[in-house]
Amino acid sequence: MELGSAIVIGASLVISIVLVVFFLSKYNYLIKKELIQKGEGYQLPKNKFRFLELGCLLVGLGIGLGFSSIFTLLDLTEDTLDLLVWATILIFGGAGLVAAHYIRRNQESES
Repeated sequence: MELGSAIVIGASLVISIVLVVFFLSKYNYLIKKELIQKGEGYQLPKNKFRFLELGCLLVGLGIGLGFSSIFTLLDLTEDTLDLLVWATILIFGGAGLVAAHYIRRNQESES
């Protein structure tokens, strides 16, 4: 019975992702088509730091994961350990996003 539910959950997840990508692509195509028909044209935004937030988020999560491994060495209850590990990962991930915000703001002010 567990195998059947796992298959259903996995299939529904894949179908959901495919549908989201399909509808986003279709919507994006229709917007571009309307802009071209109006004669406005469509230009991609010239963003030099396109993946800055993602990079800083991943670095922050990695640092948080590294620091959270320190808590596994301590003799703590399982609930406390889970709380500290997840809190550390999320705090450092948030710090990575804050760092990305300040980096982007500094780069835009220089331009």
